[in-house]
Amino acid sequence: MPIGVKRDDGVALVTIDRPEALNAFSLELLGELRERLSELAHDEAVRAVVLTGAGDRAFAAGADIKFMSTLSVLEAREWGGLGQATALLLETMPKPTIAAINGFALGGGCELALACDLRYAARSAKLGQPEVNLGVIPGWGGTQRLARTTTLGFAKELVLTGRTVGAEEAERHGLVNGVFEPEELLPKTLEVARGLASKGAVALRWAKEAANLALQGAHESNLAQEANLFALGFSTDDQKEGMAAFAEKREPRFTGR
Repeated sequence: MPIGVKRDDGVALVTIDRPEALNAFSLELLGELRERLSELAHDEAVRAVVLTGAGDRAFAAGADIKFMSTLSVLEAREWGGLGQATALLLETMPKPTIAAINGFALGGGCELALACDLRYAARSAKLGQPEVNLGVIPGWGGTQRLARTTTLGFAKELVLTGRTVGAEEAERHGLVNGVFEPEELLPKTLEVARGLASKGAVALRWAKEAANLALQGAHESNLAQEANLFALGFSTDDQKEGMAAFAEKREPRFTGR
């Protein structure tokens, strides 16, 4: 199965499983990934999603170049639209998404990682947007999310030069949230995911929605939306349970309501 999904204790582990091609995306593979992510977005039993690649060499080494080399302008637009839609699911689904970057995350692979809320990398990971070396530009959100995640200057350097960066450099620029030894990457990332899954699902959904507004739109409007979502939190069972648990010095038992 090109896309593996394992559910455990509120966490879904999604694995891009095409290691013989460094998990590069074919049309079939990308379409299946989008379908699986859409299912998980609507699955209330799943409270956090981890995305990774099969094997130890690649998270996803971008798109299948042989496939892309045959595309017409219209077909390329549709291919870019599918990639953007898949990334948008990771960015906007009402639960945290985490990328466990276990090797190469290049082109579309880097773009999907950028769409996740958090990114953790193996010390051996390599990230970049090398599309300029193929005579094109990133098409799945890389020109936008890379600048928002790091800085405009660093984003332009990677996009314009096409160079790749190691995990430590990526961490220095905020491209990844943490770096682990390769054998520790998945256990550590799943530990973070389980911690998120234990929190109130409603609060996480609204916190993600508000945070996604931070670098777009009018600042005052974003603050107003944050205030609205903050107030709505006081209508939930999770708010009552969370504050009662704090007062009673015990762990909260959130229900997602």
